Amino acid sequence: MEFIQFLIDLLKDTKPTIDQFIADHGKLVYGLLFLIIFVETGLVVMPFLPGDSLLFVAGSLAAGASAQLDLGVLFVLLFSAAVLGDNVNYWVGRFFGPRIVKWRTFGRDLVQQKHLDRTHGYFEKYGVKTIIIARFVPIVRTICPFVAGIGAMSYRKKFLPFDILGGFLWIGSVLLAGYLVGNSEVVQRNFKLVIIGIVLVSVLPMIIEFVRHRMGARPTQ
Repeated sequence: MEFIQFLIDLLKDTKPTIDQFIADHGKLVYGLLFLIIFVETGLVVMPFLPGDSLLFVAGSLAAGASAQLDLGVLFVLLFSAAVLGDNVNYWVGRFFGPRIVKWRTFGRDLVQQKHLDRTHGYFEKYGVKTIIIARFVPIVRTICPFVAGIGAMSYRKKFLPFDILGGFLWIGSVLLAGYLVGNSEVVQRNFKLVIIGIVLVSVLPMIIEFVRHRMGARPTQ
């Protein structure tokens, strides 16, 4: 129950919860942050954990004369967690992909081979862009590597290099944003609104891509 309450507090008030954890456990916070990012990106059943807000808060705690964390250590640890998590997620999906076509419910195939073939075709054609954009979209970044694995997206040529690039851009940009503006007086006074804003901005790439896809799919007159 204590752990569940901690997760609820982390989702509701990320910064005060992290501040309290640092006060109680000191440098163990690095391990906590690593674990949260790894689980959020690595376990398809845990998409609700905070990602963007956690990175922003971590960046803000590395800024100023009273910095409690080291920005370089944070980047290395959390970048590693994000890449490792996605790769675990990919290989879990890759393992289950050929097997789920054999699963049946009520005498019918749970997933048909043609659906896996279609998923594979999608990730071979659009996967590079999807893997990078998904990093910035909550929930989608948890599901995407799993689906890429199910669809048997080319690992060495496409998934791995662009997953690393996406992880670098995501971790680096949100940490840096927190480091640069997280401790400003305006942000501190409106921290919850800023976190909501970060989540909304995170969803924008998906919305833009969806609109572009829909507009591109319109038949020409």
